[in-house]
Amino acid sequence: MMTQILKNKVDANALAHALDGGAVAVFATDTVYGIGTGAFCERAIQRICALKNRPLTQPLQILVSTVARAEQIAQFTPGALRVAQTYWPGGLTLILPPTEKGRALLRGAAGLGIRVPAYEPLCKVLACMQHPLCSTSANLHGQPVLTDEARVLETFEGRVDYIWLGGTLSPTASSVLDVTATPARILREGSILKNDLQRVWNAPIV
Repeated sequence: MMTQILKNKVDANALAHALDGGAVAVFATDTVYGIGTGAFCERAIQRICALKNRPLTQPLQILVSTVARAEQIAQFTPGALRVAQTYWPGGLTLILPPTEKGRALLRGAAGLGIRVPAYEPLCKVLACMQHPLCSTSANLHGQPVLTDEARVLETFEGRVDYIWLGGTLSPTASSVLDVTATPARILREGSILKNDLQRVWNAPIV
């Protein structure tokens, strides 16, 4: 397979159209390199899981450009909306119950893990997409995440449609807050601390 290597500025509309159509891309984010495709492209999602040796039933993250885009596929309580408006774009993944449209994106879980990344070049592409981006870390399942261009090229060149290089990244895990449960649960405390989330959520978080 011929992989198109992208650097610096990209044609956001062209890349968005390709992803919506089922192309698989590796790209930089505000955390680590990710691999993704259009969220409703089941065949491409199967391809990503095969590349990573990742179980198909394991939920994937959904990336969108705005809270409004997230509201198309997920249900927000006032508290969840308050947290999203405070910490998006940024290092927070919210697990939210799906809307009717979002139910098609569930992979055996109770909710969808959604994030607005704080990486402007990626957000421009997300804004041009017709659908959300389904994403996971660009690494083989169970192996360390990839943060530098050389390892990304070594692992994925010739195996994906696009590699969009973004330099060497500083790995910082996003915090993960599950608001499908009562009380809300923090599944991972990353760049945003539990105490800060609880202050905005204005209710107990366990």
